[in-house]
Amino acid sequence: MRVYAVVAAGGFRRYATYRIETVAGVFTNTVFGFILAYTYTALWDERPRLGGYDMPQALTFVWLGQALLMTCVMMGGGFEDELIERIRTGDIAVDLYRPVDLQMWWLAGDLGRAGFHLLGRGIVPMVLGGLAFDLALPSEAGTWLAFLVAVTLGVVVSFAIRYLVALSAFWLMDGAGAAQIAFLAGLFFSGMLLPLTLFPGLLGEVARMLPWSALLQVPADVFLGKYTGWGLVRVYVFQASWAAVLLLVGRMVQSVATRRVVVQGG
Repeated sequence: MRVYAVVAAGGFRRYATYRIETVAGVFTNTVFGFILAYTYTALWDERPRLGGYDMPQALTFVWLGQALLMTCVMMGGGFEDELIERIRTGDIAVDLYRPVDLQMWWLAGDLGRAGFHLLGRGIVPMVLGGLAFDLALPSEAGTWLAFLVAVTLGVVVSFAIRYLVALSAFWLMDGAGAAQIAFLAGLFFSGMLLPLTLFPGLLGEVARMLPWSALLQVPADVFLGKYTGWGLVRVYVFQASWAAVLLLVGRMVQSVATRRVVVQGG
């Protein structure tokens, strides 16, 4: 396990070197946070308990979305682009010769990336949002810890989805289309645009059952104190179950895919 800890630390350091990109990302997240916050303010002025949230909770949801946008990669742009390129060029053959598990290698690096983005691109927009708006911040340390656990599970679910998307390149040779579909699904079904509790009827029930809800909707509700006691255990089980299922499917697909390593052009 030590090697994966080193890989995770390397992933953190790797993204920490992109300082200008991080500053630009913080600025972008903050701008979009303000745009969404004022949009939500208009909505909640008309419907004060829309979706089961009051105004401070709704605004907190907005800023949590900006804080977790890159942490849980709800709009794509993580390791999958690099892995797709390595599959396309055939460089994946070199990775398969490494004395490490391919899936665990990429997962460890992605956890390091997520840790950096949570700190580097998550804290500042959340602080600025808290200065500009009345947010519903937890007063108990246990809630913050529960939130971090939910975020970690959300990152693993996000990785498992994106790993499957990347593996599609073994058959498609260009995973851009699959990545775009995953990006749209993540944007819509994670709660990034609107909390899933606002989705009507069957659509809302289905949306809350899909794995993308583990990326933002569940961590946000944990942060807002919607889940306590056994309710908290149940949402952890929900996230962990999706993570386990998707990782297992990814491993099965990987087993099939690596039998057909193709170097493009030969």
